[in-house]
Amino acid sequence: MNILGYFQKVGRALMVPVAVLPAAAILMGIGYWIDPAGWGGDSALAAFLIKAGAAVIDNMSVLFAVGVAYGMSKDKDGAAALSGLVGFLVVTTLLSPGAVAQIQGIDPSLVPSAFSKINNQFVGILVGIISAELYNKFSSVELHSALAFFSGRRLVPIVVSVVMIVVSFILMAIWPVIFSGLQHFGETISGMGEVGAGIYAFFNRLLIPIGLHHALNSVFWFDVAGINDIPNFLSGQSGIDAGTAIIGKTGMYQAGFFPIMMFGLPGAALAIYRAAKPANKAKVASIMLAASLASFFTGVTEPLEFSFMFAAPLLYVIHAVLTGVSVFIAASMGWMAGFGFSAGLVDMALSSQNPLAVKWYMLIVQGVAFFAIYYFVFLTVIRRLDLKTPGREDDAENVSNITGSQDAGELATQYVAALGGIANLEVIDACITRLRLTLKDRSVINEAELKNLGAMGVVKLGENNLQVIIGTQAESIATRMKAIK
Repeated sequence: MNILGYFQKVGRALMVPVAVLPAAAILMGIGYWIDPAGWGGDSALAAFLIKAGAAVIDNMSVLFAVGVAYGMSKDKDGAAALSGLVGFLVVTTLLSPGAVAQIQGIDPSLVPSAFSKINNQFVGILVGIISAELYNKFSSVELHSALAFFSGRRLVPIVVSVVMIVVSFILMAIWPVIFSGLQHFGETISGMGEVGAGIYAFFNRLLIPIGLHHALNSVFWFDVAGINDIPNFLSGQSGIDAGTAIIGKTGMYQAGFFPIMMFGLPGAALAIYRAAKPANKAKVASIMLAASLASFFTGVTEPLEFSFMFAAPLLYVIHAVLTGVSVFIAASMGWMAGFGFSAGLVDMALSSQNPLAVKWYMLIVQGVAFFAIYYFVFLTVIRRLDLKTPGREDDAENVSNITGSQDAGELATQYVAALGGIANLEVIDACITRLRLTLKDRSVINEAELKNLGAMGVVKLGENNLQVIIGTQAESIATRMKAIK
């Protein structure tokens, strides 16, 4: 597997622990609605809900270790997740300040402050990756009959615990340097203030086609480089001990996405519909409406973005620039809101009573403006440059040719056939909106048939990796594809 493919694998695995955030957002959001002024201090029910959500937020480090280990394992087995937990406990225990002082024989006051921050998402991700690789290597090992009980998956936690002792001693020497570098990076980006937030948002969109935006998001949204924007917002913290967050601006790496996902992209969808050929308008309308509703209510944007990402790359670059501008404006104006899943209406409503939500309603005003901007810019560019957005293709590529079944099981069978048969599929996986596949021979796939089945885009990576963007059915279709013999 090439480097890009491996980073994609890591990015895909990061979605496993991130998927638990909506639970925290719902619990804490309802809690703040019940008691917006007292933060749970004036209501036992609010305190109960807020603390329940905080149980997730406060343990994101170990969730990353468990989730990444599970997500990167070859067969998604619980033993891999257990190994990630074991590895994380070994590392964080051996590298706790008290343990470091005892092992090195020094006064606890002389232990570098970096070790007081060893329980963080960066270490969780690192442990998860190592644990997954050890699981993939040792989960099929058969020991001598006398030790047969410890063969296979039972062997992995034992191996992980031993390897993590070695990893801990290595980190004991280099963790202060790594922590200093991460902290410096976080301080540099945060020091750029609103401009840094805008730059991040621009690259967030640009990396979506290759699926590496999840890795970028972990830097800004979690405690990898000291920014930790989502947990800080959900838990009502205005900054962090390292001082890398700008007081009053917690949520600045999230807020500006609401105008884009709730309003901007639906404006683009309307422009694509208006620019479609008359004969195709009805079909384009149904596709754009479904994608717009997903974007507006839940913040799931990929079905809409992939409808023009490859057909009209210029429009996608414009979209990335406008996203950066939106995040910059929201951060500059101090209009703050946050999310546990994505920047849709549901998360906006849940976060509106968060103690750190500041003039969140102005994001709606900003969104109306961006709806108009997206609509007129997209419509003008499409028509003047005659871009082949949905509904404007040549007859042979007409959007009305979609023939995929509505049943997930039948559709899975059809996708497998278009991908060269089940024997051609080495790895079948999925994230929120895309199938992530490793093929034996990518040349045998029928790309036209994939699009006829409803795929909004096909992304080729390396020599044998393929992503098929099919919308929110991706997970269920992937599950059914795995069951095909």
